[in-house]
Amino acid sequence: MYIMSNRYAVILAAGKGTRMKSKLYKVLHPVAGKPMVDHVLTSVNDAGIDEVVTIVGHGAEAVQELLGDRTAYTTQTEQLGTGHAVQQAASELADKEGTTLVICGDTPLFTADTIARLLDVHEEAGFKATILTAPADDPTGYGRIVRDKEGQVVKIVEQKDANDAEKLIAEINTGTYVFDNALLFDALNKVGNDNAQGEYYLPDVIEILKEAGEAVGAFQMDNLDESLGVNDRVALAQANQTMFKRINEFHMRNGVTIVDPDAVYIEAGVEIGADTVIEPNVYLKGDTVIGEDCHIHAGTTIRDSKIGDRVKVRASEIEESQVNDGVDIGPNAHLRPASVIDENAHIGNFVEIKKAHIGAGTKVGHLTYIGDATLGKNINVSCGVIFANYDGVNKHHSTIGDNSFIGSDVTIISPVNVEANAFLAAGSTITKDVPSKALGIARSRQENKDGFWDRLPIGKKD
Repeated sequence: MYIMSNRYAVILAAGKGTRMKSKLYKVLHPVAGKPMVDHVLTSVNDAGIDEVVTIVGHGAEAVQELLGDRTAYTTQTEQLGTGHAVQQAASELADKEGTTLVICGDTPLFTADTIARLLDVHEEAGFKATILTAPADDPTGYGRIVRDKEGQVVKIVEQKDANDAEKLIAEINTGTYVFDNALLFDALNKVGNDNAQGEYYLPDVIEILKEAGEAVGAFQMDNLDESLGVNDRVALAQANQTMFKRINEFHMRNGVTIVDPDAVYIEAGVEIGADTVIEPNVYLKGDTVIGEDCHIHAGTTIRDSKIGDRVKVRASEIEESQVNDGVDIGPNAHLRPASVIDENAHIGNFVEIKKAHIGAGTKVGHLTYIGDATLGKNINVSCGVIFANYDGVNKHHSTIGDNSFIGSDVTIISPVNVEANAFLAAGSTITKDVPSKALGIARSRQENKDGFWDRLPIGKKD
């Protein structure tokens, strides 16, 4: 039995990532809706790390703004190699006793479970350094883990330095390590830069510890996919594909039906209740929560929204909105930010809602725009209704009372207050308040011009 030591982590996030060919710093590129370095920090935190130090350089302010106080920070002003980067954490960690994980900020697929197992293996075995390794069908380009006949780690050999026999080794270095903290920073002081790049490499610490007679081990995880480092857009796409697959599997195992997992994209952090059905070509983004027994039909996008139970959404887009229980939406509806749809309401095809509250049981059939408005309960909104809420300078709010009826092709010039149980006649342009139980009608009286055809040039040809 071993006593778990204090655990620390160093996240390497200083590189610009030139191979990404992007104005956005590499570790800030999103994977399943969350920046890569956020994935790494989340897994590290969930693995039970006591203290985290993130090494920043390029994009330091943006990284710090994203991660906030979940980690401490030190700056690598010059990128002089991975060993040099870790050394920047000396001010935070060098005088502490315990175990330190070193992990790259561009490896978003590592799970908290893998990190925790790596730390446990390291401490249980009494290693002073442990390399996280993985099996590779094609190890080309990776550092190989060379072991002796007893299975003990002898060295890490890079592809360019490997002989023919070493090149056949399928166990590769993932670039993630665990060290005895004091020995790590002592060894970093001995790392040189006598190499083609003139840089200080972290793997050299392994060799220094071996030469000092310290126990060095390796923990081989089951799957290479977790260790994917994202250095270009191709790898970014691979990481997204893997993460989306992982997320979909999580939801399916928790009672969600996903008809075609290869065609559904659910970002990290989305919550979905049991017995909800997700059809193909659905994208669920950001801080979205979907209740139980919902049916999200093909072609729907939902972002940063709260969806209640028993909601049906057909080929529609919902943004930063709240949809309560039993609502039916679409097809081809658009809920823009700050929309609230109460229980059992209906939002039909080609309806746009913006910053409006639609009451329980209210039906908004089709081809309608409602913006900056409060609609009460059990209202019928007919086809082609428009809330004209913008006067060119300011937005104005209108209120429609319970049980009212809005006829087809009505234009409401906000601000207007229509009281409960009122009627708005089809084709009206409503500019004034309408009292309860009244009929608001505002349209020109029809006048028929007899013989008008005969006055037209086409009529004179007859």
